[in-house]
Amino acid sequence: MPAVVLGTDAFLSLAKATSAKHGLPHLAVALVPHPLGGVAPDTARAKADAILDEVLDGLTTDPAPPVSTASAGPTLVESPEDLDAFQVWAMEQEWSDGLPVLPPTEARVAKILGRRAADEAIATLAPLDGRATLHAIAVNAALAGAGPEHLPVIVAAIRAVAKPEFNLNAIQCTTHPCTPLVIVNGPIAARLGVAGGPNALGNGHRANAVIGRAVRLVLQNVGGARPGREDRATLGHPGKFSYCLAENEAQSPWEPLHVERGFPRDASTVTVCGSEGPHNVNDHGSMAAETLMAAIAGTAATTGSNNIYLAGDPLVMLGPEHAQTIASSGWSKAEFKRRFWEAARVPLERFSADNVARFMTIHPERFEGTGPDTLLPFASRPEDVMVIVAGGPGKHSAIVPTFGATRSVTERVEG
Repeated sequence: MPAVVLGTDAFLSLAKATSAKHGLPHLAVALVPHPLGGVAPDTARAKADAILDEVLDGLTTDPAPPVSTASAGPTLVESPEDLDAFQVWAMEQEWSDGLPVLPPTEARVAKILGRRAADEAIATLAPLDGRATLHAIAVNAALAGAGPEHLPVIVAAIRAVAKPEFNLNAIQCTTHPCTPLVIVNGPIAARLGVAGGPNALGNGHRANAVIGRAVRLVLQNVGGARPGREDRATLGHPGKFSYCLAENEAQSPWEPLHVERGFPRDASTVTVCGSEGPHNVNDHGSMAAETLMAAIAGTAATTGSNNIYLAGDPLVMLGPEHAQTIASSGWSKAEFKRRFWEAARVPLERFSADNVARFMTIHPERFEGTGPDTLLPFASRPEDVMVIVAGGPGKHSAIVPTFGATRSVTERVEG
């Protein structure tokens, strides 16, 4: 059936990759000059008029017959033995993230797999519908420097990102600076040394680094989100190298995330959310939950956040000292969520008229019937706000906005 892919010229690589994924690499593509967002309606209309003939031609001409996109399975390739040369080669093959990688030799991959069935299918990953077998995941874990002990957590994270509610295709291809944040709960965090205390999102923790990095490499090399091609992030953020931590359950005054979501406390889980980088909350003066909330909610309530106009389930990472201040005021986690949801709001009058008009189209149920005095919440419901306790000493917390059009997913770690 004739069809046309429409887009702007800046996204030609994504259009071609999407067509090829569906077995139609020769599908007609009609492009207008970038951008379309933030231009006057007359300008957008003129761009559309200029490609009308291309669109009509594409819709009345049969494309080439579909071609098979089935994978032939894993193959062995020759690579440089010299480790420095291997880094250059891995970048040329688009297998690396830019940091040094280890060669995924047969021996290294076999060690990571152990007795697991290499051909077991774990997930199909967008945007190119790559088949994430255990073998493919192990190859990327080897590239990242992970060991066999890390594989179950990596596999659980891959299962989670492939769930429909996570909306992986959008997360992988958006211009928004989001990437899967991996949150580890349960006994496996301590067993593997996944840090949830001091500098939990920083350097110095092998398990955090290799788990988060392996997930990213699987999404790039199996899912097909290659930077600047299918991955269209305008800026991205450093978490696109590795973004992983454990919840600091020992210093939390409340039930941990996985227990809140119905898992036993002694179960090990992974939660993924399509997250921006953390936005620090610095409050060394507040001595009660009510006063501390001003800093926490104030950091969240900004006009530039996807959560303000797309809702979703944003994340609040409370440092242990802030969490104790809140709990000492008699607040449960549910009470904190409710108070945060009520406070983290942005007056509609702070948005430009152009953006309000756009929001009305994108999310009408959230913006219809609003006026200048309307206060827009950071999430649709208090229950949608995610809260974990993480970090070490110091009166800091963090707001982690998400892509908005995504939902976090929690999966049990097996094995």
